[in-house]
Amino acid sequence: MVSGGSVGKIALPAGDLRKPVADALSASGLHVEGYGEGSRQYRLPVRDREDVRVRVFREKDIPIQVALGNYDVGITSLAWVQEIQSRFPQQELVLLGDLGIGAGRIVAAACAADIASLADIGALGRVRLASEYPNIADAFARSARLARYRVQPVSGAAHAYPPEDADVVIVAESDDGFLGEHGLAPLFTLLDNSAWVIGNASALAKKDLRSVLDALLRSGRGARDGSLRLPPPIAARSNGRTTEAPREILRMAVPDGHQQRHVYEALEVAGLSFDGYGEKTTVRRPQSGIDGLAVKVVRPQDMPQLVATGDIDIAVTGRDCLNEHLYQFPSSPAYEIIDLHRAQYNLSAVVEADLPADDLAGAFKHWRAKGREVLTIAAEYPATADHYARSRHFWRYRVIPIAGASEGFVPEDADVLIEGTETGRTIAENNLKVIDLLYRSTSCVIARRDAGLAGNRKKVFEHLRGALEKASGSSQS
Repeated sequence: MVSGGSVGKIALPAGDLRKPVADALSASGLHVEGYGEGSRQYRLPVRDREDVRVRVFREKDIPIQVALGNYDVGITSLAWVQEIQSRFPQQELVLLGDLGIGAGRIVAAACAADIASLADIGALGRVRLASEYPNIADAFARSARLARYRVQPVSGAAHAYPPEDADVVIVAESDDGFLGEHGLAPLFTLLDNSAWVIGNASALAKKDLRSVLDALLRSGRGARDGSLRLPPPIAARSNGRTTEAPREILRMAVPDGHQQRHVYEALEVAGLSFDGYGEKTTVRRPQSGIDGLAVKVVRPQDMPQLVATGDIDIAVTGRDCLNEHLYQFPSSPAYEIIDLHRAQYNLSAVVEADLPADDLAGAFKHWRAKGREVLTIAAEYPATADHYARSRHFWRYRVIPIAGASEGFVPEDADVLIEGTETGRTIAENNLKVIDLLYRSTSCVIARRDAGLAGNRKKVFEHLRGALEKASGSSQS
């Protein structure tokens, strides 16, 4: 270890872990000012400790930042560490200790009415898995020796996918009643989850971080086995079915989250009322009130893939979500059929406010003069960022996928941030500025090219299309 003068860079989690982690740190003598109170600042001072720098991230991003060496130490759920290590086992991530907070488990679960045990999966033929942890889901499927399977990465609400859109889900469970409330039964526990302290192997070897680690680990449970538990091979067996019956119901997806209010307003104008889907209320399967139409509430980021695969026939999402999908899968059959002209914002390239340039050409000139050989782009939509960098002729670049808390990435951890901006107020508050516009995003209705709809499904589809086109016209008046 290199002693003296070493500054420890710590990545701390936003979200549900923020308060218990803040309490644990304070009890150990590390008082991160404003952290437990939910400060909107992402860089926070540590009282009486000039040898420590703190940055707040979404949990999912912390193992990536530590693995890259941008931060020496981090605190995050063990599940997100295993999600990276399941695919990239050679990363320089070291598990240092379990803090004993945020306890839960990662389980494989299925619809209780259809699948009662792991053995029942063997009768499915093709197995559909959905998860926020797609690498863990893939490890589960390979260990179980599933002959045919498809992993659907989702942005959240995986518990809503069975039985229509998934046979098995890999989900985080912190409440013993959570699965039952959604009609699911646990099949296998892959991980006992909790918040852990992790470190970068090179940083631990080069820096004297003992005072930081002693404080971080003081209130924890120490080291324990943090590895995944994987299932044994599942024997294939016949269930007597040779083909699936054709679907007679048209399936529609509407969004939760920040788009929900706007979409609800559009549905009202269109004369469509779904019982259980309101301006703020969300039931995952609202009643459509239309014969032959089933409605499901999912994350807008996940809709284009569901439409492309034919699981969903028509969906209301954001153009940003559709473009991200199309940049990743250019031959996808998903396409926009109606622009609702709602929930509009600019998707922009953002840089530090002190950068002595007002456009991208000036920024390039500045970075080249500084000898920057590789530029770093942070984005919640990595395929969009990659397309943007190629279209604007960045010379050499890398894209860091992020999960949120984005304004804090520039300038320490990225040169450019691809970010949604409405008023620009948050950008300015974080000492950033817009330097280029990618496009203006809006809520839109999407469907599948050559879907082959017929009979009542086609009739219902055309009814929805006509109603939503009326809502589109109304929003422009």
